[in-house]
Amino acid sequence: MASSEVPAGDAARVELEVDGVAMVRLLGPQDRLLSTIEKQHPRVDVLVRGNVITLMGEPAEVHAAQELVEELIAMVRNGQELGPVEVSASARILDSKSGSPAELLSQAILTARGKSIRPKTLGQKQYVDAIDVNTIVFGIGPAGTGKTYLAMAKAVQALQRKEVDRIILSRPAIEAGERLGFLPGTLTDKIDPYLRPLYDALNEMMDPELVPKLLASGTVEVAPLAYMRGRTLNNSFIVLDEAQNTTPEQMKMFLTRLGFGSRMVITGDVTQVDLPAGASGLQLVTKVLADIDDIHFARLTSADVVRHTLVGQIVDAYTKYDAEKQLQKFESRESPRKRDRRFGR
Repeated sequence: MASSEVPAGDAARVELEVDGVAMVRLLGPQDRLLSTIEKQHPRVDVLVRGNVITLMGEPAEVHAAQELVEELIAMVRNGQELGPVEVSASARILDSKSGSPAELLSQAILTARGKSIRPKTLGQKQYVDAIDVNTIVFGIGPAGTGKTYLAMAKAVQALQRKEVDRIILSRPAIEAGERLGFLPGTLTDKIDPYLRPLYDALNEMMDPELVPKLLASGTVEVAPLAYMRGRTLNNSFIVLDEAQNTTPEQMKMFLTRLGFGSRMVITGDVTQVDLPAGASGLQLVTKVLADIDDIHFARLTSADVVRHTLVGQIVDAYTKYDAEKQLQKFESRESPRKRDRRFGR
């Protein structure tokens, strides 16, 4: 890649020459990535002719856009697939001066079936790094932030590296009471729909022909949370998904299963509690264990959503709505005298 700066009065103009293959991957289908770059820097005119990208606008804006484009080119040359998520995440990393996106987001956790699994946002990178250095990590955030998927990728990586002897994946089956009883089949048949997302992720990360053998040998175990009671889990990588649907007692029971040589990752979204009544074990544990060493709480946000861009906007809209409802609820409980005092009346 060659670059040159062309003076243009008070405006700046930068030309970046990119080889053909990198240019095709940088622009994306129907120039989708080009439009994403333009959204990140709306005051910069981005023109593409042949193998040259021209950036024009205010000097500071052009410089920021140039940094972004150069980082994206470096990511493409490292073999990384780019999408709108990577472009937006790279822009946020550069804005926060957190380092080089090409370095932070280029390290693959594992490669399975020709696909590399890697963190795609700064929040995800920090979450993955926390799993490497802490015995227990809580991944808390909205839907689409990759909490469970990345945790399972780290579990498969640990098994492949022989850091652990087995993987244990668990979920609470909150319908294990009356409604589950009406489903046809054996107990396994009834519970299977709750565990199906974990099986699907496993088949994406490992050879599908190998997965049944690992399940049969107990090297990989997928089980409802209730099956954890009374066990001590040594030399294992343990993932608890949908932890917001655990009761405080279930959360305590699960955490105390931790044995020697084991690691735990607990994931959940505290805004999507499906429990019929009572407090969520995930909500409580953030207060009870907040000050204990070797336990880390990774909090992901809408900025870490790696699904359709609308998902992040939906998450933000619901968060705003919930905050307004909480404020209205608080104000309705206040006496008129307290409310007047608070507003200086």
